[in-house]
Amino acid sequence: MSGSRDNKTTHFGFREVPESAKAGLVGQVFSSVASRYDVMNDVMSFGIHRLWKRFTIGQAGVRTGQKVLDLAGGTGDLAAQFVTQVGATGLVTVADINAAMLDVGRARFADRGLAGNVEFVQADAESLPFPDNYFDCITIAFGLRNVTHIDAALASMFRVLKPGGRLLVLEFSKPVLPGLNAVYDAYSFHLLPKLGKLIANDEESYRYLVESIRKHPDQETLKEMMEKAGFERAHYFNLSGGIVALHKGYKF
Repeated sequence: MSGSRDNKTTHFGFREVPESAKAGLVGQVFSSVASRYDVMNDVMSFGIHRLWKRFTIGQAGVRTGQKVLDLAGGTGDLAAQFVTQVGATGLVTVADINAAMLDVGRARFADRGLAGNVEFVQADAESLPFPDNYFDCITIAFGLRNVTHIDAALASMFRVLKPGGRLLVLEFSKPVLPGLNAVYDAYSFHLLPKLGKLIANDEESYRYLVESIRKHPDQETLKEMMEKAGFERAHYFNLSGGIVALHKGYKF
């Protein structure tokens, strides 16, 4: 294989694809599921994703007047809570590489009358279009595994985070409870794609999402990647037996 990035391959679920093609393929997935994304989240997790996100919001410790980046923020679940926490003197930026997901988020905020201290930006996590040392807090929920170069995305997040700021990564991870893996695999590979077909009329996109979870780094590997990017005091919380993990790190 050539050393040129153009000739390198990466995983798209269980398929190997050119690195240059992955962002477009992921974009097609989320454009396809955007309108039913939140409904599917409720169905897939039996509503538990709301508890995972609530825990993340609590760990974020956002305060009045702060600047928060909700990366891969899509439909704005976390951002809606941060908007009330930062108040009129703060700012919440919802960034996502996918325009369809941002459109859903904008519409939801308009319906709820949330405006003034929130902005929606189409951006690539690997090359964030924000100044150095800008945000007090960055969150990314269920988005990091879709990034082509996780190390580049972490470095980009580190750059735009203020000294004293913190990063929180909420992502599917590796179950740690005995016996949970077999049950989780059966549910993920057999039932979830069928639910995707039934509810979102898109079996293949949800098959990719399941496969992307299996290809994502485990808890310790992601912690090491955060440390390599410069984050200090990196640690994680296993949620629901490790099906999901919340990683947290600081920039000092």
